[in-house]
Amino acid sequence: MGFSDATDFWNSRFDKPEFIFGRDPNEYLVQQYHAHLIAGQKILCISDGEGRNGVWLAKQGMHVTGFDVSDIALAKAKQFALESKVVVQYSLCDTDSFDWVKNDYDAVAAIFIQFADPEMRARIFKQVFQALKPGGIFILQGYTPKQLEYKTGGPSLIEHLYTEEMIRELASDFEILDLCCYEKSLSEGARHSGLSALLGLVAKKI
Repeated sequence: MGFSDATDFWNSRFDKPEFIFGRDPNEYLVQQYHAHLIAGQKILCISDGEGRNGVWLAKQGMHVTGFDVSDIALAKAKQFALESKVVVQYSLCDTDSFDWVKNDYDAVAAIFIQFADPEMRARIFKQVFQALKPGGIFILQGYTPKQLEYKTGGPSLIEHLYTEEMIRELASDFEILDLCCYEKSLSEGARHSGLSALLGLVAKKI
């Protein structure tokens, strides 16, 4: 899917008054923020959508950069940041056109970025590793193949879903601090609602 096609696809989803994934941050991200990050650090939020995670991180005192392929989502995110009295540096781009500066971030968050096919996913892991400072933290949350049974969010294509073995291989350049598969009921807007099959990763650039 090209940039313009992806923009059209996601704009059609985000073009609603409500926040389709809610306004609250992802629970796994919140837990791992408190375990591994501190105020004042610099974090990148990949495909931050309507801003629920980036705005929350900025409210914790983080210096947040984010991007998304949907200009409609980013307009909502910028307004959300304004209402929340925080600053988030947002840009309209996809993972391949984002400017991945080397050794620039203390952390990178990738929360439900499951638009990525296997080839893009491999590129993203390399891009994240490049962009993190030594000792930097990568936090990822996604769905496992069992999510296809629950149908409570996420993609319908199995190749876009995560297995522990897949993520362990993709993160082979990192030190894995946490890698878990679990089931939990989510309440993240209309699009992530109900019992879900999840994977969480925290990895450190060494």
